[in-house]
Parts: sequence; structure tokens; C-alpha cells
Amino acid sequence: MNTHRTIDIGIEESARQEVVAGLERVLADTWALYVKTHAFHWNVTGPMFQTLHLMFEEQYREMWGATDVLAERMRSLGEFAPASGTEMTSRTRIAEAEGVPVALDMVAQLVEGHEQVIRTLREAFPAA
Repeated sequence: MNTHRTIDIGIEESARQEVVAGLERVLADTWALYVKTHAFHWNVTGPMFQTLHLMFEEQYREMWGATDVLAERMRSLGEFAPASGTEMTSRTRIAEAEGVPVALDMVAQLVEGHEQVIRTLREAFPAA
């Protein structure tokens, strides 16, 4: 981690590092799900196009905002957020989509992605 000075906010150093590690995993999963959702927004086709196109846009915009909050929380704890696709990809448990799935497979993959984010949040929560 890239600490520049001692942070004294009433959290032991080891606990602070544990919180940051959890936030880093949540950030990576959220970022990966954001990327997948945005790509599905661009590429969805079929009779449910309009509904899914709009829903995916709403979701990716919300996730983009969440990534900002997560990264800024890491900074407030004295650490740098991962800032490259390589760093994010190495930390996430959300698989990239292969090719362009049909619309209902997109929905299923995004449901699985949201479930993974929830599991990651639940793992990180006790430290926080």
C-alpha cells in the first residue's frame, strides 16, 4: 500500500489496512460490473432492446458513481485506489463476458455479477 503519513482516525493500522483491502475488492468488483453493464448497454439487441438499453444505462451510471465513492473512501484512509484496468481485473471475481451474449444471457450475467458484489460487500463489512 502507498501510505504517505500516519493516519490517526481511531482505527488501528492493521484494521485500517483490512478495511482498505475490503474496499479495494469491492471497488474492483463494482468496476468490473460497471464495464460489463456498459458494454451490454452498447450491444443489446432484440425485442427487449429499449427496456434493457435504458435499464443498463441507469445501472452503469449508478455503478460509476459508486466507484468514485469507493476510491475516495480509500484515499480518505490514506491509500491509493487501483487505477488501471489491469489492477482492477486482477482483483475482481467477476468474469468478463465472452463475445456478445443474447439479451437474456446478459441479464443473467449481470444478476450473477450483482450477487458477487453483494458477497464481496458482506466479506468486507465486518472489518469496516
